[in-house]
Amino acid sequence: MKPELINSLKGYNGKTFVSDLIAGVIVGIVALPLAIAFAIASGVGPAAGIFTAIIAGFCISAFGGSRVQIGGPTGAFAVIVYGVVAQFGLSGLATATVMAGIILILLGAFKMGGLVKFIPYTIVTGFTAGIAVTIASGQLGDFFGLHPDFSTPMIILGEEYSKLPGDFLPKMIAFAKSAATVNWYAFGMAAICLAFIFIWSKFVKKIPGSIIVIIVATVASVLLGKFCNLHCDTIGTFADGSAHFAIPSIKELKPTLPDFGIKTITSLFPTAISIAVLAAIESLLSAVVADGMIGSKHDSNMELVAQGVANIASPIFGGIPATGAIARTATNIKNGGRTPIAGIIHALTLLLILLFFGKYAAYIPMPALAAILINVAWNMAGFPAIKALLKGQKSDIFVFLVTFLITVFVDLTVAIEVGLGFAAFFFIKKMIDLSEVQNGRETLTGGIKADMPQENLSIPAGTIVYEIEGPLFFGTVRKFELATERAHADCKVLVLRMRNTIYLDAGGIKALEQCKAACDRKGITIVISGIHTQPYMLLEKTGMADVLGRENIFDNITAALERAAEIVK
Repeated sequence: MKPELINSLKGYNGKTFVSDLIAGVIVGIVALPLAIAFAIASGVGPAAGIFTAIIAGFCISAFGGSRVQIGGPTGAFAVIVYGVVAQFGLSGLATATVMAGIILILLGAFKMGGLVKFIPYTIVTGFTAGIAVTIASGQLGDFFGLHPDFSTPMIILGEEYSKLPGDFLPKMIAFAKSAATVNWYAFGMAAICLAFIFIWSKFVKKIPGSIIVIIVATVASVLLGKFCNLHCDTIGTFADGSAHFAIPSIKELKPTLPDFGIKTITSLFPTAISIAVLAAIESLLSAVVADGMIGSKHDSNMELVAQGVANIASPIFGGIPATGAIARTATNIKNGGRTPIAGIIHALTLLLILLFFGKYAAYIPMPALAAILINVAWNMAGFPAIKALLKGQKSDIFVFLVTFLITVFVDLTVAIEVGLGFAAFFFIKKMIDLSEVQNGRETLTGGIKADMPQENLSIPAGTIVYEIEGPLFFGTVRKFELATERAHADCKVLVLRMRNTIYLDAGGIKALEQCKAACDRKGITIVISGIHTQPYMLLEKTGMADVLGRENIFDNITAALERAAEIVK
């Protein structure tokens, strides 16, 4: 494995640098409001978002396996981070993120990058849509300028809350109870910002509307507050002037090691797994999209290592989890970025903004950030993909809905676990349904006719041929047993044709053993035909090849029938 930065420097020239410089500066400017918005949506201060974009963005570009990947905080992590901060605090979040980084490095080091693509598409679509709903719903308070009153604990569904709940349903109830506090000025600003972003994207592709919204909304907020006495929450203060979030300073960018006590590690390990899986999926999906846009091929294992390094470095410097960001990566490509240098320049641009313009971030209005995040959630939801999926198989729809609903109402970690469980169950069921044991044109297990071309086989008297269609594994063993039980009492040879059986497991071996024992009692010899490599190697390893007799195992039906003819003489 080798970072793509090293490969990109071969033949690097001034023209490429200029393109990377322009793209990097533009992406850095675009990343600023997103980093702040995602951090606030995650329940942490804006400093954490900017530090993440700087530190993780630099690491992902410097060590990654993609030429154009841009890394940083993303909306996908907002749900997980909010829950961890609420339960374990910032220290717990830092520990979980470092653990996730270590897991990602191990995944890359052991060449597991290709396995991420085997996570079912239905699960990815389900939890992505669920995260989108959670992000959008979490912005309703800032979008409408709501101020839920937690001066006395709020009773929601029998539980007491002294701050805004992290779970979807209690949060929605808290917003509903505070509907009377709506700030119509904040709502008007958010609605205009959201409409502008949607309209802008229809006509201008290279410059995202979010950066325009931040600049214009900030200026408008300051002027309207000064001359018209219209106020809304900003990053620096609430509408009433009380402190809101601390404005990030470069002095805060100093290393601090998180807590690695045994109890903390044990409690946060499931969360670390979720962060690692989500980071791996999102970064590799982003890398695949980028490959299609520039016609290159990324190194998935090197990319996972870079994601791991980024998620170890980010929390040490006060950041949150990070991964490859599809929207920022696409912006990088569209503005001419072609090597990791653009991603490094993006991180340096953010650092310069923090150094010289960080104090002005205090004036950014929260309704404008809410509009940006709702737009991000809309793009994340993937409505075309959902629409196409809902026209498919019922099992796929079921897995999608289960993953989506659990992500929204319970937890992302549980959603992935349950989704994978149902996906595996339905996959096994499909394999069982597709696997049959056939005699000629009759499907013995189902009583239906098989659609098979006729073959002119010379089958000796006293010989019966059964064909196994599909894998012979624990799920299909019973079908095999039912079929072999119907072998005629007067037959001398049972030919098991396995040309379409490319997989055999321990359950299949056990079924063959039981079949051999039953045939031995009847004086019937088993002959194997058309065996593939994996089934044969397993027969060898388990000693089943000797039990059946090596002289009775063939790679084609003709030789197997010749052996049958010898036996029945």
